[in-house]
Amino acid sequence: MIAQKNRTGILLSLVIILSVGCVHAQLSRTWVADNGNGTYKNPVLHSDYSDPDAIRVGNDFYMVASSFNCIPGLPVLHSTDLVNWELIGYALQKQPPFDVFDKPQHGNGVWAPCIRYHNGEYYIYYPDPDFGIYVVKAADPKGPWSEPVMIKEGKGLIDPSPLWDDDGNAYLVHAFAGSRAGIKSILVVSRMSADGTRILDDGVMVFDGHAEHPTTEGPKFYKRNRYYYLFAPAGGVATGWQLVLRSKNVYGPYEGRIVMNQGKTDINGPHQGAWVDTPSGEDWFLHFQDKGAYGRIVHLQPMKWVNDWPVIGSDKDGDGIGEPVATYKKPNVAAVSEKMTPPESDEFDANTLGLQWQWHANPKITWGFPTGALGFFRLNCIPKPEGYRNLWDVPNLLLQKFPAEEFTATTKLTFNARFDGEEMGLVVMGQDYQSVILKRENGRLNIAVVRCVASDRGSSPELIFSEAYSGSTVYLRVTVAKGAVCHFSFSADGKKFIPVGESFKAKEGRWIGAKVGLYALREGAINDAGSADIDWFRLEK
Repeated sequence: MIAQKNRTGILLSLVIILSVGCVHAQLSRTWVADNGNGTYKNPVLHSDYSDPDAIRVGNDFYMVASSFNCIPGLPVLHSTDLVNWELIGYALQKQPPFDVFDKPQHGNGVWAPCIRYHNGEYYIYYPDPDFGIYVVKAADPKGPWSEPVMIKEGKGLIDPSPLWDDDGNAYLVHAFAGSRAGIKSILVVSRMSADGTRILDDGVMVFDGHAEHPTTEGPKFYKRNRYYYLFAPAGGVATGWQLVLRSKNVYGPYEGRIVMNQGKTDINGPHQGAWVDTPSGEDWFLHFQDKGAYGRIVHLQPMKWVNDWPVIGSDKDGDGIGEPVATYKKPNVAAVSEKMTPPESDEFDANTLGLQWQWHANPKITWGFPTGALGFFRLNCIPKPEGYRNLWDVPNLLLQKFPAEEFTATTKLTFNARFDGEEMGLVVMGQDYQSVILKRENGRLNIAVVRCVASDRGSSPELIFSEAYSGSTVYLRVTVAKGAVCHFSFSADGKKFIPVGESFKAKEGRWIGAKVGLYALREGAINDAGSADIDWFRLEK
């Protein structure tokens, strides 16, 4: 058992804290968008915060993103300059219906959410494409958030966005998922109760994108200069463009214009996001780029208004269609913002897990425990689920997003295996996955590498390396190179790392990027089980 950090671990922790403490204790060692000279580089978040939506309240900006089946869900991020973002919490601690999401539901759950501030409360509207549209509310974006309330039931309803009009009326726009509804590329506006908790009618179709803008979805509702605006992506996740619709009547007719596309840049499918302004009067747009195994990463674009049409990005030829920028001057905000990034490394010294961690289903208390001052996280060897084929079926995967194009993840742990068939591992998880594991067989520990191709289709894992391992404490590492190519290794002393297995090209999950993290499993149920005590988990360049 790991009772405390060893001297080397303590010194390394101090080095990390001292090296970034003058800026921010959680500053990433893999990707920082703030260049430190008044400019920033895109993406502002090289992590899978897909379908971003954001608002400004006073001098503060808040962002939410899709979380699908991962729990806690509905991440909430905060910034004071739109470049430096910190993860401050989640609006969804457990996902309903519980009997469904207690098991992995890859690609289901929370799709594109929308955050708004109205009458002193924060609202997040989110769709579950299999059940309907929910809303949660809070007085403070850090929470606590209310339990989800379904405001519109229906299969295939997605991407809601509310609008409280100047005359007191309220509306909600949403799209349809063809995979569930059997229709797509149309937008519908419904009347909504003033408190934002009830839909009052079945809605009016206000736009059909089939002719020129296939896969129109993800609308965001705004009003400016007597115009109603629907900012809507079109053209598909990886290849689309940003469409904007406007009308002087909430129900249309709406005229449309493409306001940003890839153009001559290497930023594919720049679309779906949020318009925000600064107190100084600048306009900006946050959107995603689908980067395969890295997920849908977040970019920030300058935006301006020309004849009541937005132009997003750099419009060098003046045709009203912008292209994404790679670097740009930071937004003009009153306060000097310190560099901030979502957390990555975890020393497991707190009474809670770091906010970067998510499970693959609604968690059970038996899966693991923080130990606070004891200095480790206890992962218990949970029985493999009934009908187990591979890790795609496992709910107790403790994972976090890829933080950058290139990074190294290293963990130190002690495996307290008690019975044959118990295993724990460091995994890069997606539709294909690979892990370096410790497993007890015939009364001894083996270190092994397991790969599974097309795990989502029920494939069996393949053992590609195995040898005996003496001792129970081990350092496991994966190094991710450009193109999401992963190299696994292990060490008995934390100094000499031995490469194992073959290189592995990570692959995205279902609607999410590949993730990296830990798991502990066993064959069959018993009245006790082994465990893995995770001393620390560190990410660096």
